[in-house]
Amino acid sequence: MIKGIYEFISEAQLKNYAELAVRVGVNLQKNQLLIIHSDIQHATFARLIQTVAYEVGASNVFIDWTDEQSTKEFYLNAADSVIDHFPDWQAARFKEWDDAGAAYIHIISENLDVFKNVSTERMSRFQKASRTKLKAHYAKIRSHEIRWCLLAVPYFAWATKVFPHLSKEEALQSLWQLILRGARADGKNPIKDWENHNRAFESRKKFLNDSQFEALHFTNSRGTDLLVGLPKNHLYIGGGVIDKNGIPFFPNIPTEEIFTAPHKNKVKGKLAGAKPLIYEGSVIDEFYLIFKDGRITHYYATKGQEVLQNLIETDEGSHYLGEIALVSNNSPLSQADTLFYNTLFDENTACHIGIGNASPSNIQNGIDQSEEGLKATGMNTSLLLVNVTFGTEDMKVVGIKEGGIEVLLMKDGDFQF
Repeated sequence: MIKGIYEFISEAQLKNYAELAVRVGVNLQKNQLLIIHSDIQHATFARLIQTVAYEVGASNVFIDWTDEQSTKEFYLNAADSVIDHFPDWQAARFKEWDDAGAAYIHIISENLDVFKNVSTERMSRFQKASRTKLKAHYAKIRSHEIRWCLLAVPYFAWATKVFPHLSKEEALQSLWQLILRGARADGKNPIKDWENHNRAFESRKKFLNDSQFEALHFTNSRGTDLLVGLPKNHLYIGGGVIDKNGIPFFPNIPTEEIFTAPHKNKVKGKLAGAKPLIYEGSVIDEFYLIFKDGRITHYYATKGQEVLQNLIETDEGSHYLGEIALVSNNSPLSQADTLFYNTLFDENTACHIGIGNASPSNIQNGIDQSEEGLKATGMNTSLLLVNVTFGTEDMKVVGIKEGGIEVLLMKDGDFQF
C-alpha cells in the first residue's frame, strides 16, 4: 500500500487513473515526448504516470517540478522588477517542447491557504508576464495543435476545506472517492467508460452544431438573465477533441461540458455567480457581472473584489467572453452536491462562462484563420481564459433561432435534447 495521501486508494486504482491520463487524456503516441507538470507533493503520482508513459512507448518523459512553498517565497520576497519578468530560458523550454511535438499532463490540487498572505497584485503581474511570454504556447493549447490533459489528486488541506466536518483522514478518503467518481475512474474499465461517455457528447454536439442558434438565453432565480449571441458558423466542442494530426484526446479529466464561443460584442444582461471562483489561490464569492455589447461594464464581489478586478483588468480582452458552456446537473460531479473549491471540478457541475480568450476550434476552419480573421468573425482574444460557474438547479436555457424561434435546451439544470 502506498502511504501518505495515497493510503486511501489502492495501487490498482491509482494505476488505472494514471493509465487514463496517458492513454485517454493525452492519448500518448509511441516515440512521443511527454511533459508532466507536477508539484513535488504529488511526486508519487507523477512518477507513476511516467512509468505508464514509458510502457506506452514514450520517447522521453520529463517531469517539470514545482514547489508551492518556494513559489510563495518568490511572490513574497522577489525583487519587484523580477515579478514583471518571465525569463527567456523558461519560454525557450516550452518552444523546444512544442517544436518536438510534446504532450502535456498537468497534475493539480488545491491549497487555498498557501498564498493567503501574498499580494494578489504581484501574483497578477507575474501571471501576466508569463502569459505574454508564453503566448505562442497557449495559442497552440487553445487551438488543440498540441495535446494536453489536466487532472487532479487530493491533498489534506484541500480535503478538509471540502469536508470541514470530517477528520483529516476521512476528508481525504471522501475527496479521493469524489475525484475518481467524477473522473469516471472508479469502475473496472475506466477507458471503456470514457468511450461511452464521449458518445453522449457527440450526439448533443451534433444537434447543437446543426441547429446554429443565433443566441442562448440563460435565466434562473438567482438573478441571472443573460443573452449570449453566437457568431455564424460556430462549433460546439467538448468531451474528446481532435488535434491537428487527427488524434483524439481529452483536455480535462473530469469533463462534462459542451462549449462554444460567444460573439464578442453580443452578450448582454446579468450573470450571478453560483459558486465561489478560485483564481490565483484566492476566493471570489457572492459576485455578479453586468454585460453590455459584450463587455463587462460592472462587477461586484462580496469577497475577493480586488482579485476579481485584477482578473478583469488583465487586458482589454479580459473584459469580454471567450466561452459559453452547457453542463447538466445530472453528472456524477453535480450529483455529489459538493463545493470543490477547485475550478476544474466546480465548472463541471453546472453551466459556466469563460472570461477571456476564445478557442479557434469553436468556429468552422478557425484553426487555419489568422488572428485578424478570427476577430472579424466575433472571436475574442486575451492573455487568459478563466471559467466562472453560474448554473443552478433551476437554470433554464433557451436556444434562439433566426426569426426568434425558441427551442428549450435545458430545464431545471438538465438537458432537454
